[in-house]
Amino acid sequence: MKTHLPDGMKASSDPVAELLRASKTIAVVGLSANPARPSNEVAAYLQRVGYRIIPVNPKEKEVLGEKAYARLEDVPEKVDIVDIFRRAEEVGAVVESAIGIGAKVVWMQLGIEDGVAAEKARRRGLAVIEDACLLVEDRRRRRR
Repeated sequence: MKTHLPDGMKASSDPVAELLRASKTIAVVGLSANPARPSNEVAAYLQRVGYRIIPVNPKEKEVLGEKAYARLEDVPEKVDIVDIFRRAEEVGAVVESAIGIGAKVVWMQLGIEDGVAAEKARRRGLAVIEDACLLVEDRRRRRR
């Protein structure tokens, strides 16, 4: 896991815990309605533990009882975390959208990294987590 904090953000002993504690709404880019897909498992868990989940996938109408949106720019409410379930080559465009909507955090799931996009987001004031599962990191901190 790589954590990139924006300039001016204090690094705590556990910045990921701080980001999770401060977040309520998570837009899951690439969320599938198929319960066998990792995106669905992660989003279902996050929903169960109290986060507001917003599916972002042009191929879906509704996922986990929530209306799906084709693009981040279509989401009508404030988003704290943009959780990315897309191939690495698509991350740059998603990060641009996350910056554009004023998200606070960009989270790239396991196996997903894009140093250029991460640095761009960090310079624009977003925290960035690369190569980490939101479910795993949230669950780990709830056990403490």
